[in-house]
Amino acid sequence: MIQYFLLFVLSSGLVLSSDCPASCNCPMQGSIFCINLPAPIVPRVPTTTQNLYIFQNAIITLAQEDFKGLVELELLDLSQNDLTEIPDGVFEMLSKLKNLDLSTNQITHISKGSFSGLVQLERLYLHSNRIQSIHLEAFEGLEKLLELKLQGNQLTSLPSLQFPSLLLLDLSNNNIPTLNPSDLQTPHLETLKVASLKLTTLHEDLVASLKNLHELDISSNQLAEVPRALKHDFLKGLTKLSLAGNPLGDLRVEDFDKLSGLQELDLSSLNLQGFPPHFFHTFPKLKTLTAAKNPFDCLCPLAWFPVWLKEKKVILERHEETRCHFPLVNAGKMLSELDHKDFGCPSTTTLQMGSPIGSTPVPQLPYTSPRTTHTNAIPPPPPPSEESLSPKTEPPVFPSSTSGQYEHFCPPNICLNGGTCYFDPVGELGCLCLSGTFGLYCENVDDVPQPPATEDSIVTTEMPDKLDAISSRQVTSTSILLDLHRFIKTQPHIRGIKLTYRNLSGPDRRSITLNVPPTYPEYTLRGLKPNCTYSVCASPLGEKINSRANNSAEMGSCTEARTEGIPMTSSEPWVETQTSMTYTLIPALAALALVLGLAVVAGTIICLRKRKQANSGLELDLGPTHPDPMELEGKTCLENGGNGTTPLKQPEIDQCFTPQPLPYMQQNGGLDYVALLVQGHCPSNNNVTSLKPSYF
Repeated sequence: MIQYFLLFVLSSGLVLSSDCPASCNCPMQGSIFCINLPAPIVPRVPTTTQNLYIFQNAIITLAQEDFKGLVELELLDLSQNDLTEIPDGVFEMLSKLKNLDLSTNQITHISKGSFSGLVQLERLYLHSNRIQSIHLEAFEGLEKLLELKLQGNQLTSLPSLQFPSLLLLDLSNNNIPTLNPSDLQTPHLETLKVASLKLTTLHEDLVASLKNLHELDISSNQLAEVPRALKHDFLKGLTKLSLAGNPLGDLRVEDFDKLSGLQELDLSSLNLQGFPPHFFHTFPKLKTLTAAKNPFDCLCPLAWFPVWLKEKKVILERHEETRCHFPLVNAGKMLSELDHKDFGCPSTTTLQMGSPIGSTPVPQLPYTSPRTTHTNAIPPPPPPSEESLSPKTEPPVFPSSTSGQYEHFCPPNICLNGGTCYFDPVGELGCLCLSGTFGLYCENVDDVPQPPATEDSIVTTEMPDKLDAISSRQVTSTSILLDLHRFIKTQPHIRGIKLTYRNLSGPDRRSITLNVPPTYPEYTLRGLKPNCTYSVCASPLGEKINSRANNSAEMGSCTEARTEGIPMTSSEPWVETQTSMTYTLIPALAALALVLGLAVVAGTIICLRKRKQANSGLELDLGPTHPDPMELEGKTCLENGGNGTTPLKQPEIDQCFTPQPLPYMQQNGGLDYVALLVQGHCPSNNNVTSLKPSYF
């Protein structure tokens, strides 16, 4: 008897093991997994199979015989194969099928009979194919369909989708620029995803017919403003909204007044610099916020945001991608991790009075200056409190700059690019910008083209190889252009670059530190002093370095550069010209002096000879060529014009700088040389009233 029982058990085990096809896995009764089969065909499975998974098998075609007898089948997964079409009636015998997954294939068209016979179908997944067209009657008979996924295809239009029970519809990543109200006749739809369709508007009538909508994704379209359809009462039940990746411009609170039930909101990639005041008061039920990839200005008006996240316990999704863009001191930092002091807000001053409640902070009252020059970034300081003034003194209407009741405070690093923080007479904070910069905080720099590099403006610093990570490319009298390409390549995972520079030529050698984002391969140090040597060092942001180091090697990767001197004024070239002319005239004047000396000697000799002839009455021959030194006293004769041909006396060039035209001096009938004859009144020749140039 026992032998018969064992034989029955063994035979039953053989039957059970034979129900699972070869190369397949049967983890539970009724479910079969056939993955990476040796042959690209649909395997034969028992007729009692309820869930059949045959994905990743490179199956190319389907036939009715592949599913013959599978009347109990409820789930069929044919995803990640190589199907190019769905033959008409191929699933006709699967009358109990509820879930059909045909995603990630190569299907290009859906014909009229592709899904005929699937009267119980609830979920149809056709995403990630190459579907270009769908027959107008392809979905007829699918009355119980709950989910339809068509995202990631090549559709340009839709047939009329009439699904009375449909809850989820995903049409994302197609090329359907317009959705008409007649395209969607789905009154119970809860989730609509129409991202990346190139939509320019969202039809109000379309949204009005979707009164049961809970989730709406209209991200990555071409919406220039928040759709008007969101401003009506149609979507009171909406709990999840994505507007990411649209060129919406600035957000306005009134555009979201009707969406008070939102619990999840995606505002990523909207080019937002901040949020309007009280923007999130519209969403009291908000639990999750996504605001990644926006260039946030982390200034005082946004200081409330991290505090609000913590107080309301709102989850900031993709917080590592939600970072500051401005100012430079906060650039690259995660917005949610900043403290209130990091936003550069003015510190509040608590005024105390002599009463028992003097320790209570005085509330700051709103104040409006008569001048309409308030900035949006930092509020003006409050006026003095009435309690802090003398009881006999009338409180001033406006705060006085000389009252001394309010201590002005400039936040550190609030002014960029070398700007200087200041307060105007009514107490408003501002920045005095250097030449070439502008903006509320001197954050903008004029794009002035750099002058061509010269030998003097390019400084090549001989440094060790380990210090060549940064270099100076171009140097002017007040700026140094730094090349950080190699430094960034050697530090690929840094959060930022810490630049430290100091003036090695001046008495003040204290270091100045700047934080630069790693996205800046070049950076220009401005506001430097002319004709000075600067040491510039770079290190990864957050790395501790010796700021009091005596040499550059201890401070990271360093370089040295010397700024140019102050350009010469327009009068200096004239002085150089005068000097060159003077050097040219010296030989000419020397030659002229020699000729004049010879003329004086010759004139003296002639004068002496005539005197001797007059005294003796005899006609004498010419005397010697070298007269007695005492005879040179005949200079008086020349000055009185004794012989009618008077050589000009040479003035002192060093004391008289009046240049005159160059006369032509001829001797013996030929052109000998060109000399400058000076006329005028000079201190060295004031005994001559008027001198004229002589020609020999």
